[in-house]
Amino acid sequence: MKKIEAIIRKSRFESVKSALHEVEVNFFSYWDVTGIGNEKEGHVYRGISYSTSEIQRRYLSIVVNDEFVQPTIDAILKSAATDKIGDGKIFILPVEETYRIRTGEKGGKSLN
Repeated sequence: MKKIEAIIRKSRFESVKSALHEVEVNFFSYWDVTGIGNEKEGHVYRGISYSTSEIQRRYLSIVVNDEFVQPTIDAILKSAATDKIGDGKIFILPVEETYRIRTGEKGGKSLN
């Protein structure tokens, strides 16, 4: 099992969510976060300049069985990309064990 953490543009969240559902990843958690990235240029909106050094993003936390790792990564890469600086990052971490609280099931079965 692996934990996939992804930081994406908030504007791409619905696209990423749909792509994850298409590869049968139907449960994940997410948070709105602010981070500092490499994007240094400002944006002008209605005549007002906004700094983009602190950027609003959405943080996704997904735990999947090993056979779902690559399809999950591919879905995020394809649906989150805008080909511009600031598209985000994906991190992969090992998960030692999982439990379903309601039934006590453990391991990969607890993720279904």
